[in-house]
Amino acid sequence: MPEVNRSAPPTVGGWTRFVTARPRLALLAALVITALAVFAGSGVADRMGSGGWQAPDAESTYATEVLAREFPASQPNLLLLVDSGSAGVDDPAVAAEAARLAERLKAEPGISGVGSYWETASPALRSEDGREAIIAARIGGDEKAAGETLDRLAPAFAGERGPVTVSLGGPVAVQHEMQTTIQEDLLRAELIALPVTLVLLVMVFGSAVAAMLPLAVGIVAILGTNAVLRGLTEFTDVSVFAMNLTTALGLGLAIDYALFIVRRFREELATGADTRTAVGTTLRTAGRTVLFSALTVAVSLSAMLVFPQYFLRSFAYAGIAVVLLAAAAALILLPAALVLLGPRINSLDLRRLLRRRKKTASAGAGSAGGADASPGRGWAWLGALVMRRAPVFAIVTTVGLLLLGLPFLGVKFGTADDRQLPASAESRVVQEHIRDGFPGSPGGGLEVLVEGQGSRADHADLKARIEQLPGVLRVEGPVAEGPAAYYSVLPKGEAVGEETQQLVRDLRAVPSASSLDVSVTGTAAVLVDSKDSIADRLPWALAIIVVATLLVVFLLTGSVLIPLQAVVLNALSLTAMFGAVVWVFQDGNLSGLLAFTSTGDIETTLPVLMFCVAFGLSMDYGVFLISRIKEEYDRTGDHEHSVTFGLRHTGGLITAAAVILAVVMVAIGTSRVTNTKMLGLGIALAVLMDAMVVRSLLVPAVMKLMGRSTWWAPAPLRAFHRRFGLSEGESSPAVAPAALPDPGGRGGPEEDPEATAEPEQISDTSRDIGEPARR
Repeated sequence: MPEVNRSAPPTVGGWTRFVTARPRLALLAALVITALAVFAGSGVADRMGSGGWQAPDAESTYATEVLAREFPASQPNLLLLVDSGSAGVDDPAVAAEAARLAERLKAEPGISGVGSYWETASPALRSEDGREAIIAARIGGDEKAAGETLDRLAPAFAGERGPVTVSLGGPVAVQHEMQTTIQEDLLRAELIALPVTLVLLVMVFGSAVAAMLPLAVGIVAILGTNAVLRGLTEFTDVSVFAMNLTTALGLGLAIDYALFIVRRFREELATGADTRTAVGTTLRTAGRTVLFSALTVAVSLSAMLVFPQYFLRSFAYAGIAVVLLAAAAALILLPAALVLLGPRINSLDLRRLLRRRKKTASAGAGSAGGADASPGRGWAWLGALVMRRAPVFAIVTTVGLLLLGLPFLGVKFGTADDRQLPASAESRVVQEHIRDGFPGSPGGGLEVLVEGQGSRADHADLKARIEQLPGVLRVEGPVAEGPAAYYSVLPKGEAVGEETQQLVRDLRAVPSASSLDVSVTGTAAVLVDSKDSIADRLPWALAIIVVATLLVVFLLTGSVLIPLQAVVLNALSLTAMFGAVVWVFQDGNLSGLLAFTSTGDIETTLPVLMFCVAFGLSMDYGVFLISRIKEEYDRTGDHEHSVTFGLRHTGGLITAAAVILAVVMVAIGTSRVTNTKMLGLGIALAVLMDAMVVRSLLVPAVMKLMGRSTWWAPAPLRAFHRRFGLSEGESSPAVAPAALPDPGGRGGPEEDPEATAEPEQISDTSRDIGEPARR
């Protein structure tokens, strides 16, 4: 049995003294830094991109860049849909107006490769009903410059123009409208999430003063991250989608950390500790757990840095910054505020009247020792029930989670397109008209870039070989410019369907003259390269996450088996999310209710992103639970009691944190952009399943089945843990050993000293959100 720590509480020193010595100065410095962050981060969204799904080192990326430079007409990113009404596109007045529009467009700065149906007579640029036709062009520059050019062109070209009506579409219009929509949706999500979160925090803490602290920590983390991202845009591309993660994790993790720290601070005050001693003990216990939890989440998110797509890397930038800033605010600003507030942390208790009525109605009114006053009794009862039926709960829960994840076996990967936008978006309307009403896909299909000094015979032979491929409908070209040329290949299948993806592979395998270098690009080629890129680097990302998890949990527990258990159970907690993503967003179930259009596939990078984020959040909750179990096990050596104790003292806390984070993610999920909706709702489901099913049912069941072997480690690793390990039990226990509830039945939960804490002094989250119904 581990040695019980009976020493007096250590004096406040080192880090604690630094944080608490000048609390007013610390808060003033934080206010100044936050104000500077507001200034530094202003306009960050305008500097972000809405792409980033391509691998920069891929063949398709190289071919796209060369074609855009040498043959801009081959890569149009701006499409003007000209609607002639009942007159028809071949009407002389319509043709004259279209020619004027094309000439004006050619004269605009930043525009190249202008072509139109009226100039080329290409059937691919004319709708099948003859009422619409296309003027195609390319806007040069990066995403920001292209967006500015589009904003300048829209008033001059869109709308009624004589006998025609013009609408703007194409990839650049879709990306620009997506960026604008995300910014608007993010503002609305924040306006929804902040007041709802404040209400939930008041329900959790009771005290309005305590409820404001987590929000303050979250706001500091969000504003600081915006400043970091603004700085990064000077050196690299950053996706605008990362702004959603900044808001979600900034609020969610800040609230998690603040809940954990404030809860422990209140526990220490309830035992009679003075304010500074309570803060010191809180930082040495809960503070250390928060620090390690933040590092674990940051490492999980950093795994996305191994991928070349800047879409994924952007989430790593935003996630690492917001996690570390949330932890820093929780470990520096929050303790300073607690020193100044002291017992006033419980001020403005909005539930005092309700508790007084309960006291009056209870037997022995005025005593805090009644059953209802005992914090976490419902969680203690649930833990005992689960461990009595551990095999049943372990099997049923595991099978249930695996069944929920079965739809993911049918996942199909695709690329994001205009259908991400709401149905009323102008650029989506244009793309739908082209997709549904035109015989080809202007700006789509596949392009085969040929470089080198080949003869006409070499080019003719290559074209003939391409035409013989089974997936090819038509081949146009070659169009030559110096030593480079390209062919346009129209596939028989859907733009990104399996047949077209196979055609990309077949095209790349076509033999050609040794003097020719052949590269293939197009939407399907980008998808093939993106899938290959992710598959190549996914093992490295998983290795980073797994190794970090094993190391951190080992440092927390000194056990070999608990880290393995954490990896497996965290992965299980994500099955429902992945199953729901496919069932809802790929298969289209609930599409009417959730207001999105199913494309029949999932964007390739989204599962990777959701896995890294959700796994990190699961580890966050896992560290909170395991650290409290370990603390109690070190104090008593009683395995089953320690599991019940840990669940009792963190079950309500974790559930409250999960519900609040889910509220934030659901607010993000109200976005009109499908990928953002999928990200928000999927992660909300994942954190709720992790907190309410895995942490509440599966973890105690598995730990019961493993018994005392849960804590086993070989001698060399035990020695390593004694030297470098982390435990919340470094301070003296807040509960005297003699008062510990007896797991053997000699005592009960009522004997826990926290049960005797005056309800006016401490508010337990397990009485407020997520506590299981008592028997």
